[in-house]
Amino acid sequence: MASNRYLLSAMFRAAICGAALLGLMAGLARAADDPMANARYVGEKICGDCHDTEKSLFGHTQHAKLFRNNPRNDIEKTVCETCHGPGSLHVADTKDRSRIIGFDKEWGTPVARQNGQCLTCHDGGQRIHWDGSAHDKNKLACSDCHNPMARFSANGLLKKSGITETCQTCHQQQRAEFRKKSHMPVPEGKMTCEDCHNPHGSTTKRLLKADTVNDLCYSCHAEKRGPFLWEHAPVRENCMNCHEQHGSHNDKLLKQSRSMICTTCHNYTGGMGQTFRHPVDPLAAIQIRGRSCQNCHSQIHGSNSPDGSRFRR
Repeated sequence: MASNRYLLSAMFRAAICGAALLGLMAGLARAADDPMANARYVGEKICGDCHDTEKSLFGHTQHAKLFRNNPRNDIEKTVCETCHGPGSLHVADTKDRSRIIGFDKEWGTPVARQNGQCLTCHDGGQRIHWDGSAHDKNKLACSDCHNPMARFSANGLLKKSGITETCQTCHQQQRAEFRKKSHMPVPEGKMTCEDCHNPHGSTTKRLLKADTVNDLCYSCHAEKRGPFLWEHAPVRENCMNCHEQHGSHNDKLLKQSRSMICTTCHNYTGGMGQTFRHPVDPLAAIQIRGRSCQNCHSQIHGSNSPDGSRFRR
């Protein structure tokens, strides 16, 4: 019995030693892969000896004020190295760019490492879904939109003067759609891309701020939410069945003109598969030109009238 206990104790000690050895080997492997593994912090003064222009620009930013006036730990007291990492190896060999973390494409620091530095502080909140988001998968760096070294925007240390201008750097198609006759009031400054989208990640494909397209639209258009006594199925399914999201050449962001949008489903070859015959006026298919179905069916999003099955009231 005692021998069994001794054997189990020996096996347990061996397992602990083995796990510790594996951990040590993994740590050594990571150190060998990381060119900054043995770097030491040198402080802001050493950085400023070469980077005097950057130091001057940086002095007016929120980061500089925090690190210099209210540092939360010893690393933040070094100021520059809070983001760029310990700089002793960079000082010793300024030509080897792998010895310091840079935040522009030319420097060559992997995007994942750049973003990892930012997420050290800027985690949680709106960034909780960053990992795996559309921007993360497309290897977008935080520094593609933000410039912590200078202040060009009122909020967010953006590279452009505002959120919309920053987004449109890449999203040129949406920029063109905002120039159409009917569009979201983004060019007028009444809303921004961030009113609908979270650029830092979302559970939805298009980085929406709501779980569905309809929930997002209802956040402003609450009168269309319902529930209604009489529901219009395409409306309840998805607002984008009838509307474009950014801009359209038709009124109300419609995908087609008012006189044609209804016939996408209620077409001439059949109202849902049957030969088209208007129940009130057999000539409606001809007379609708220049008019629209909404001349009569005005409550097309839904009706609470007991007599509203045809969405006329």
